[in-house]
Amino acid sequence: MATFVLIHGAWHGAWCWFKVAPLLRQMGHTVLVPDLPAHGIDRSPTSGVTLQAYADRVCAVLDACAEPAILVGHSMGGIVISEAAEARPDKVARLVYLTAFLLRDGETLLEVAQTDAAARVLGSVEFSADGTTAMVRDAAIAEVFYNDCSAADIELARTLLVPQAAAPFATPARNTAAKFGRIPRHYIECVADNAISIATQRAMHGRIPCSNVVTLDTGHSPFFSAPDQLVHALTAH
Repeated sequence: MATFVLIHGAWHGAWCWFKVAPLLRQMGHTVLVPDLPAHGIDRSPTSGVTLQAYADRVCAVLDACAEPAILVGHSMGGIVISEAAEARPDKVARLVYLTAFLLRDGETLLEVAQTDAAARVLGSVEFSADGTTAMVRDAAIAEVFYNDCSAADIELARTLLVPQAAAPFATPARNTAAKFGRIPRHYIECVADNAISIATQRAMHGRIPCSNVVTLDTGHSPFFSAPDQLVHALTAH
């Protein structure tokens, strides 16, 4: 049995894994689902949120694990698990990118997102007056994130999404072959994703090859729409 650490994406929180975590636990796995700073029930001020703060939160979870963990990152969570893996390579057994940003050293999430003409996120985002936080317009939430999810799941998410700090989007990735590069990488791509297009997903895991790629016929949030398929993908290798 393994230890899974599940890292949510932008605007989301640990709550998004509420279907997946119990399925993994029923199989006998240990599952940890932390909130990143200023997400979910974490009340850290958004003004202090950085990519480093995100990575530090994950590193603290890894440090408390008795064995190297399988680190899963969804969407923006991809840049977070990469950063944590660079800092704690000996504490990570495997990296799993769930329709997530997998960046080369020096790249930023924003740079990659701006090249994704098919994605619908950036055109649906509204920034705060000072530019430090962003929120997806309420009318666009379902189509961008949950195009194949139930009305009940969409309503749940709508009540729990929080403003997203902009700083991590513009922070260059830091990873080296000696640390991040030595950890096995898997990618779970989602072909009907409106937030990160399948073309961009494939471009990312083409530039940074992964030892295993699993394809799900889902939108951006298979933890809602296809939890059984997602758990199978997470545990198949």
